[in-house]
Amino acid sequence: MTVRTAADRLLAVLDAFDHRHPTLSLTEIAHRADLALTTAHRLVATLTAWGALERDDSGGYHVGLRLYELAALAPRGIGLRQAAMPFLEDLYEATHENVHLAVRDGLEVVYIERLSGRSAVGVRSQVGARWPLHATGVGLALLAHGSPALQEQVCGQTLTAFTPFTVTDPERLRRMLADVRRTGCAVSDRQITDDALSVAAPVRGPRGDVMAAVSVVVPVLGAQTQALVPAVRVAARGISRTLGWRPASASG
Repeated sequence: MTVRTAADRLLAVLDAFDHRHPTLSLTEIAHRADLALTTAHRLVATLTAWGALERDDSGGYHVGLRLYELAALAPRGIGLRQAAMPFLEDLYEATHENVHLAVRDGLEVVYIERLSGRSAVGVRSQVGARWPLHATGVGLALLAHGSPALQEQVCGQTLTAFTPFTVTDPERLRRMLADVRRTGCAVSDRQITDDALSVAAPVRGPRGDVMAAVSVVVPVLGAQTQALVPAVRVAARGISRTLGWRPASASG
């Protein structure tokens, strides 16, 4: 049996919260963190006093502003969003559809910004949400530019299907990733919902490494994919240049 350290238990309390459980009672925290109620009470009190958790009038706990302040220091968080925002807004104005900015965390993609209009096609993504790399446009763009070991790790696992169109065959996924590297854009066709299509492109950091991806999600009915590709590429390139990236041809 693995003995959890004090740090492990503190992190387990924080890990009890997610998008489906944004507010929890003390009992729920103890259950989700697999802690004794007395231990959970002590740790929650410590985290609340520090500002990592806050308690509302009904007695429920939620993530506190102190964690948001720390998250703002992450180079792939607020700073990236600020650099990207003008280009995300331009892409939104050109399409009036869902525009996403996302980064990779392990085998998942995490959305750090989303712009959406009232008439945009419905999507299941939201800021802070996580999805598997293989099924989303931004995930494919990030996976295609990841290490060979990462790609084999994803292709070697069971690929979850969200619709009948989700790519779950490893060989087909490998071919898709090769196409993304060749064309500079990823297309996810009805892989998360059967009425939406995503076009995504990679965002590069100062050294040329892919650190994020930008996408637009449109209704699959009437989608003009080839018309969307240049717009998404321009947005991704603009963000990359703002972050300090320069194409190799520009330095010669």
